[in-house]
This record gives sequence, structure tokens and C-alpha cells, in this order.
Amino acid sequence: MADIDLPEDDVRDRLAYRDGKWVAGLIPLLRLVVKTWYRSEVTGMEKMPEGGALMVSNHSGGLIAMDVPVIAVAFHDMYGADRPLYVLAHDLLFLGQSGPIMRRAGFLPATRENAHAVLASGGVTIVFPGGDYDVFRPSSRSTTIDFDGRTGYVRTALRAGVPIVPVVSIGGQEDQIHLSRGELIAKLFKLEERLRTKYVPITFGFPFGLTLAFPPNLPLPTKIRTEVLDPIDIVAEFGEDPDIDEVDAAVRERMQTALNELKRRRRFPVLG
Repeated sequence: MADIDLPEDDVRDRLAYRDGKWVAGLIPLLRLVVKTWYRSEVTGMEKMPEGGALMVSNHSGGLIAMDVPVIAVAFHDMYGADRPLYVLAHDLLFLGQSGPIMRRAGFLPATRENAHAVLASGGVTIVFPGGDYDVFRPSSRSTTIDFDGRTGYVRTALRAGVPIVPVVSIGGQEDQIHLSRGELIAKLFKLEERLRTKYVPITFGFPFGLTLAFPPNLPLPTKIRTEVLDPIDIVAEFGEDPDIDEVDAAVRERMQTALNELKRRRRFPVLG
């Protein structure tokens, strides 16, 4: 997450964009998608602590990642529309006409100031530390927890004094065959300067076969299973002045252990 210094009032105004009634009206549509096409199952949502909490998840599905809809539906079903869930997302999601829609749904640019504002207000936010590096990973690494060395989420939780709630998911990366992140192509076309991305995902699927990001293939009806793990009180477990890398390693280790168990219980790709 990037650091952007904003006046406190400006950050609060960003939180006010979320429209709880509008989100409640959107949930039935999201539920239809995640419960039919993806047959999603979420366990452990009752483990969410009261007050502010930072959910930390792996990210799957490439250009059609379904992690947020799956978690949002389960969170809403457990806690209702009155407990807000905010999502920290890449700047690309706020371009053009999509910006107002995303903000109304509770999406915010992925900055530490936005994260702190949510958590300090007693809200819950979900972050994907691996970001586009994680979501565009090859299928051969579909069950590997890898945040690409990003540890900012630990500092964010410490600053706000809230627990980290790890979340793991399996199945999303089976929506098509993910071959490569396409770093060399992105570098060739200088996309990091133009679009703030280092990747042009190379995938194979239906109906377009081999694609370089666009047009996106239709996602296979892969079964997605998600598990919310026990909250981590950083100070209680690691002391008043914890080592950031040690906390990050512990979070990823617990997530990997849980993901390995989900993998062990998964009988077939796509079918679940």
C-alpha cells in the first residue's frame, strides 16, 4: 500500500461515499453469482472480532478475481449491512465511470491513510498484500502464499491497534490456465508508467484461447472455498515492539498451512 498524506476530513469524506443501502441491494446479485457459478463456501466468518479488523487474504482469479464478492456476501450474511466492509483496491478500478460505483460499494484506493481511517473508525477492511503479483501468478503456484515481500499491512494493523484476520481461498486460480504474469511485455510497453502495473497476464481459456490480458476469457465455474482464520493480536503475540518481518512470516505460515489443508481436501480441479 502506498503512503499518501491527506487531511483528516478528506479521508473521512472518502469513507462516507459508501452507501449501505446500495450495498444491501447489490448483495443478492453477488450472491447469485458466487453461489451458483462458483458454488462458494466460506467458513470461519464468525471469528471476526468486534470493532476494527484488518482482513488479509491471498488473491486469485486474474482479471476476473472473485475474492471480494465471495467474502462480501459471507460478511454481509453474518453481520448485515450496518457493519461496513471496505476494500482497498488498485487505482485502475477507479478510472472513468467505474470510480463512483466502486466508492459507493465501499472500495477505496489502497493507501495506508485510507486503511487507517477505516480501522480507526471501527470498520473492517480487506487487503490483498500480494496484489497484482499474486492474482496473476501462474497456475503452477495457485496454492502458494506469496506477498512478494510486501509487509505494509503489518504496519497498518499496528498503527491502528487492530488484529490481523488471515483469510485463505482455493479454487479461484482455476478459472482458466494462468501461464505467466507477462512482466517482460509490460516492461516493453512501459505499462508501469502508464497504468501502474508491471504485468500483462498470459492465459489460456475459453473462448479466445491464448490471450494477453484482453480480451478476457470466460471464467470456468470453479468451486471456491474460503476460510477465515483466527485473529492475530500482534502485540499480545509478538510484544510491544514486534519485528515486522517476523509477524509477516507468521501470518504467511499460518495461511499456507490452512491453504495446504484446503488443497488436501480438494478432490478435483474446478469441480472442487
